[in-house]
Amino acid sequence: MKTTTHFTYIEWRDPKGLHEDTMRSLSDLKFLKDELQFLTDLVAEHTLELISGKSSEESKAIFNQLTGHTKRLKKLLKELEAHSNKLQILLDNKEVPGEVKMYKDEHYKIILEEMDFHSDVKKTKRAIFEMLSEIMKKSKQKKLS
Repeated sequence: MKTTTHFTYIEWRDPKGLHEDTMRSLSDLKFLKDELQFLTDLVAEHTLELISGKSSEESKAIFNQLTGHTKRLKKLLKELEAHSNKLQILLDNKEVPGEVKMYKDEHYKIILEEMDFHSDVKKTKRAIFEMLSEIMKKSKQKKLS
C-alpha cells in the first residue's frame, strides 16, 4: 500500500504532498467500497450453500463483518473528505502558525485508521476465500460422486 511509504515522512511533507496522499487514500477507499459491495454480493450469491453447510455460523459472521466494514468505510470516507477540505483551505489561505502541525497530527490519525481498516478487510477477504474454496471443493466432490 503506497500510503505506508509516506506514513513515516508525514512530518517532512509539505501541504501539497499531504494533499496528494489524501487524494490517493480517497481513491483507494472508493475502490475498496466497490470491492466490499462485490464481496457482499458474492457471499449473498452463495447463501444457500453456506446455510445448508456447517459453515452457516461462519458465513453469518463474515456477512456481519462486511456490513461493519461498509459502515466503517462510510465514516472513514467522510473523515477523509473533511480532512481534504481542511487541507484545501490550508493550501488556499496564508499559513497560520500551528495549523500545518494540527493538520499533520490529524493526517497521522486518519492514516492509522485507514491502515487498520485495510488490515481488517484483508482478513475478511481471506476468510471469504477460504470459505468459498471449501464450498467449491464440496461441490466438485458431489459432482464426481
